[in-house]
Amino acid sequence: MLHIQIFPFNPFSENTYIVYNDQKQAWIIDPGNVHPKETEALQSFITNNGLKVEKILLTHAHIDHILGLQWAHDTYKVPVYLHPDEEEILTMGNLSAQRFGFDFEDFNGEVKFLNEGDELKLGDEVFHIYFTPGHSPGSISYHNPNGKFIVSGDVLFEGSIGRTDLFKANFDQLIDSIKTKLLVLPEDTQVFSGHGNPTKIGFEKEHNPFLK
Repeated sequence: MLHIQIFPFNPFSENTYIVYNDQKQAWIIDPGNVHPKETEALQSFITNNGLKVEKILLTHAHIDHILGLQWAHDTYKVPVYLHPDEEEILTMGNLSAQRFGFDFEDFNGEVKFLNEGDELKLGDEVFHIYFTPGHSPGSISYHNPNGKFIVSGDVLFEGSIGRTDLFKANFDQLIDSIKTKLLVLPEDTQVFSGHGNPTKIGFEKEHNPFLK
């Protein structure tokens, strides 16, 4: 059985996720911890639950989703997975941070690429990789059909969608990603977004004003 722990971190209220199973195998998705107390909370949860971090996954590489990336990589010594179209965004971390008035050292570590149609396994559980660009050029979503959930990053939110006024964002592309990759999933599929509360596909199909 899979479990998901959500940590709203940093001034952007970004959702960092730990996905883990009963065998204590774990992934960190979008480590956004920046304050020492946030890092302590994340590390304590992993340690106290006896988890073994096997991978670090990125839905995309905007600054709010990677503030704790170097720490996570250096602490758990595992590779970082992202889409190849997002590598450019990852290298822009310092520039992005300067726009918000703070310093950030660009990530330095092992990177592996994921593409549409790839699969990852956490124990016996299979995750399908969907290419869902529009908010960011290389956004990907992680779908676990058995657990009836998807981690979508900043693609789809409760009652909203990701911003498209950012570098290499595209509104039409985002809407197409949502309609062709997410809304085709079963309506009871839970959506774990990059910000805010979890939602469900059925609710968004009926109530999201951007998808009418």
